[in-house]
Amino acid sequence: VTIFWRSIKLAIVTTIATLALGFPTAYFMATRSEKTRDIWLFLITIPFWTNLLIRTFAVLQIIRNEGIINTILIKLGIVSAPVQILFTDTAILIGMAYVYLPLMVLPIYASMEKLDFRLVEAGYDLYASRFQVLRRIIFPLVRPGVIAGSILVFIPAIGAYVTPSVLGGGKNMMLSNLIELQFGQGRNWPLGSALSITVMIIVMVALLAYVRNAGRPEVRHG
Repeated sequence: VTIFWRSIKLAIVTTIATLALGFPTAYFMATRSEKTRDIWLFLITIPFWTNLLIRTFAVLQIIRNEGIINTILIKLGIVSAPVQILFTDTAILIGMAYVYLPLMVLPIYASMEKLDFRLVEAGYDLYASRFQVLRRIIFPLVRPGVIAGSILVFIPAIGAYVTPSVLGGGKNMMLSNLIELQFGQGRNWPLGSALSITVMIIVMVALLAYVRNAGRPEVRHG
């Protein structure tokens, strides 16, 4: 039960974290010139050229006790000893957010690119605040991209195997790790099958939620 809820929690938090980072990134890209947008799009897709395991080990090198983060914190005098990040839920969250961030950015950017920014200018002309423009104009128009990105992040995050294995150190398992354990060392195939079906049900529910929301009007008036 603990592993189940940890998997759900980490998948949801990863989705929220990538949305918080991906939305402003996509907006920044969409508001650049066409040539600059192509460069940023190229940079965003670079991680896809690298194997997932290599990217995960890159994160491991950054967050380990002798890694870049702890080295900087110690040199700045913020901490006197390395902060234990590796082999924790935080490490898994950082790893998954890094790995799945492009999956959030690209769908939102695709929606942002089609956005008529004259509507944004009109909102400012009517003395709307930045938050009001974001909430009443930008977000409703790019909502399909946000939903698509959230689904693209949540589904692989709930079934993540490599990242929890490497950054969790085997102590902080997620559902996929538990399934592998049941089919491997545990020799408990019925439980492994039940867990696999559970993951499939969660994925199906997420997809149905996407289909349902995708059919709604993008902008509400009134």
